[in-house]
Amino acid sequence: MQAIELKTKTDKNGHLNLTCDLNKREINVRVIILVDEKNEGEDEEKLWMDSIASNPAFEFLNEPGENIYSITDGEPFND
Repeated sequence: MQAIELKTKTDKNGHLNLTCDLNKREINVRVIILVDEKNEGEDEEKLWMDSIASNPAFEFLNEPGENIYSITDGEPFND
């Protein structure tokens, strides 16, 4: 197995953009991302929520047919 290390930065939206010509076509690859822990001060939950909120995989939840619950359904959860 061959390892390729790329050093890059995320953009202002937290997106990672990679451009790397491997000179290989139609092969399986694995991508491993290691994040420096020095950025622990950032609110990780907010980062995840922002990422999920802008993910096109969840766009179907905006369809009217998915809105089957109201604020009066269920019981309050007090933790």
